[in-house]
Amino acid sequence: MYHHFDGKRGLAVEALTTTAQDIRLRAEAALDRPGPALDRVVAYLRVEREALRGCPVGRMAFDPDVVADDALRGPVEGYFSWLTERLRQLLEEARTAEQIAPHLAPADVSVAVVATIQGGYVLARALQDPSAMSAALDGVIALLTGGKG
Repeated sequence: MYHHFDGKRGLAVEALTTTAQDIRLRAEAALDRPGPALDRVVAYLRVEREALRGCPVGRMAFDPDVVADDALRGPVEGYFSWLTERLRQLLEEARTAEQIAPHLAPADVSVAVVATIQGGYVLARALQDPSAMSAALDGVIALLTGGKG
């Protein structure tokens, strides 16, 4: 199989790129649907996740070989950069539409949302309890919606 790629590293880059693209497509299905911006963010947070498996992209951020290699880290970094930016845009739209509190900084909140998802995976795996992920996501939704979500 390696002959189709630039060695093992090339295969790994392709695998990471494909995984990140697949996860992005699933996120886009919720984030780019019609409706108010905050509803789309909440829909994304409510997407079914395999909490005990962990995030296929986020797990790669813990691999020292991936982090040390720009080509391997690229798909991971690209996915998280895209996700935080897309959430920032929607949260800015939600703030403008007065769907979230005016004091919330969309750039900061978008990072907090992504960190909550990734932390939810970590807690669920560490506790071997998928309800930890659910609780984390329910908590961030409550913070965003003022308890109305």
